[in-house]
Amino acid sequence: MIGCSESFNWVETLSKPWTLSEKEISEILPQFQQKFPDFHDRLKAFALWQVGKPYELFCLGEETGEDKDPIFRLDVSDCTVHVLTSLASVQSLTWNEAKINLINIHYKPNENGISIPTYKSRWHYTTDRIQDHPSTRNITLGLLPNDQLKTVTITLNKKTDGKAFLDLDWQKPTSIQYISSENLNSKVLQNLPNVAGVAFVRESYFKMGLVVAHEGMVIDQKNIIHASAEYGETVSMDFMEYYFREEGPLFDGVLFYSFHPLTE
Repeated sequence: MIGCSESFNWVETLSKPWTLSEKEISEILPQFQQKFPDFHDRLKAFALWQVGKPYELFCLGEETGEDKDPIFRLDVSDCTVHVLTSLASVQSLTWNEAKINLINIHYKPNENGISIPTYKSRWHYTTDRIQDHPSTRNITLGLLPNDQLKTVTITLNKKTDGKAFLDLDWQKPTSIQYISSENLNSKVLQNLPNVAGVAFVRESYFKMGLVVAHEGMVIDQKNIIHASAEYGETVSMDFMEYYFREEGPLFDGVLFYSFHPLTE
């Protein structure tokens, strides 16, 4: 345990990723593998390294076509970018390998099982991703009895007027159960793995064909690390204090998901 704690202290000695070149990142990535042989410890450490990173919404793209933003980057993040770039990086020894892994995490495989970066093949919806991507698996059902969960039946990417929210030539009828704010407490957090994903539900989004308004990582069943528009950067803070404000809960509920290596 002491050795693990010392390793996490090592993260604080590193220059921050948004100040480094691709070559410098490639020199550091193998050190994460050496210091943190356990996948989830490594993910926690890498997420902590991102704290302070500037926030920028919708900052990943395909480098060509509709969205010319980089496929992979570590200089800025939004909430989903923080989760996915961390997940890709901890499975990589170089910048280029992280980019390849990001493609396999961020894009749906085609009929041949190959993920090719296009706007329409991207996992645009966190709800869809945690239902069907093997690297981010919904674990909400195992956290509370069924009668303490709320269910939404929705067609993802279909607004109540029948129009698509995003131009994807894709819709997904689905039902998903979530933990409402009144049933969310520290006891629920205690049932999570040491590192888990959290997706925040906003019920007013349902009419737009959306369920999730924000996402991040829960660390040690207590803190959230997330790229926050509110704070303008990636922050680490007490989860319950973040969620429950003086004026009431920030969202209407949550989904939790577990992280898994691409090779698992």
